[in-house]
Amino acid sequence: MRVTTIHAAGDIRLEERPQPTIDHPAQAIVKVTASCICGSDLWPYRGENPIDAGSPIGHEAVGVVEEVGADVRHFRPGDFVIVPFVHCDNTCPHCRAGITSACVHQGFTTGGQGEFITVHQADGSLVKTDGMPEAHQIPSLLTLSDVMATGWHAAVAAGVRPGSTAVVVGDGAVGLCGVLAAAELGAERVVAMSRHESRQKLAEKFGATHIVAERGEEGEQRILDLTDGIGADAVLECVGTGASMDTAFKIARPGSTVGFVGVPHGVELPIRRMFSKNVGLAGGMAPVRTYLPDLLDRVLTDRIDPGLVFDLTLPLDEVAEGYRAMDERRAIKVLLRP
Repeated sequence: MRVTTIHAAGDIRLEERPQPTIDHPAQAIVKVTASCICGSDLWPYRGENPIDAGSPIGHEAVGVVEEVGADVRHFRPGDFVIVPFVHCDNTCPHCRAGITSACVHQGFTTGGQGEFITVHQADGSLVKTDGMPEAHQIPSLLTLSDVMATGWHAAVAAGVRPGSTAVVVGDGAVGLCGVLAAAELGAERVVAMSRHESRQKLAEKFGATHIVAERGEEGEQRILDLTDGIGADAVLECVGTGASMDTAFKIARPGSTVGFVGVPHGVELPIRRMFSKNVGLAGGMAPVRTYLPDLLDRVLTDRIDPGLVFDLTLPLDEVAEGYRAMDERRAIKVLLRP
């Protein structure tokens, strides 16, 4: 089968590898219908993360069940499924508490930018649709494997409430999905911090009421001006850098929470500010499986259309161009078709 691999910074290849097989009775093999490139994939692509040369890359996918292990009871070949990027049994104590991303039988989607993937805890992880979905629904269903659920997690962790003011730091696909999530959860004002016109327009389509294009101290002052000097009731940190986290805490009102989902790189927490202002930090790796039933219903009833974050679709053969397009910010998020 063909699968995307990374060999060094900037070195993405599509290679032939053996098709996965069932080696545990709880597993399933899924034939990928659509996959995509995640903002977190850009960290190793840019040389910011260690790279195991030749390792498969990609963790967001939807597809059709090809084969199941002997212990799989709820899925069969032919089912169309959404594959959470973190696999779980959905029964362990952590799963029952809603933190399915920390399952004691945790597994991950690897090689998602390819033709077949292994799901390690199929019954607990997968969520199927009622038959094959319409073609126009595939992009939005694909976002539920990670990016939409991650944006949703940022909003939930930040404590977005009806009538509140939520500020989203970051205008990548996760940040834009965070805008959509904050609007869905009832925020009266949703402020998107974005410097890029195409992303600003999508943020407004997703429910942003205000756009702040400035960064750093100027951007922070804009937020304070918008909130009469009070600060935001909820802040969604969707980048993961020291600068973005610093901004998040500076615009958070006393007693609020910063919901963080950006993979941290070079982040130091302002503990003194957190202590004196009673500003909390919550979030982390999104428990996708926990949110999936609700988000799936919102997509299938056309209440939300997070698939709009895909502004470039490419065949899998052109995956390297997809990475270049996202790295150069020519694309918000790239959808790949095998």
